[in-house]
Amino acid sequence: MAEITLKGNKIETIGDLPKVGDQIKDFDLVKSDLSHATLKDFNGQKLVLNIFPSLDTGTCAASVRRFNKEAGNLENTKVLCISRDLPFAQARFCGAEGLENVITLSDFASGKFGKDYNLEIANGPLANLHSRVVIIADESGKVIYTEQVPEIVDEPNCDQALKALK
Repeated sequence: MAEITLKGNKIETIGDLPKVGDQIKDFDLVKSDLSHATLKDFNGQKLVLNIFPSLDTGTCAASVRRFNKEAGNLENTKVLCISRDLPFAQARFCGAEGLENVITLSDFASGKFGKDYNLEIANGPLANLHSRVVIIADESGKVIYTEQVPEIVDEPNCDQALKALK
């Protein structure tokens, strides 16, 4: 379990993130058009998994905007923004913001992604949502960077994440 905080109050996730050097786990997530995306859809590309509780919070929205601007234009790199938000809400947010360099994916149906990656929040007011995490994998699917944001209302360290991609 990872201990994180929500506005200074301790909460926990269900486990520890994948480690640098691990192979990224397969997933089956829902795209905004209700089709499914799996790891195979991104074979041979670097992946930025920008994971968060909900686009309906300022911090989550800010990280999506930042990755859209910064990492979305990097060669052979896909930015996947993953939450338990409904696909319709994800599409509405990206449409209203004019965000075209990120792919939103939803884990709304089962939360399996959050469980498989050990980043589901185990207790507190955000229980069952995803914690704020960035995982980066290289073209072979090997994890090259992870960050579990210790205070969930804080943004991830985008500069460090972007440095890992170069």
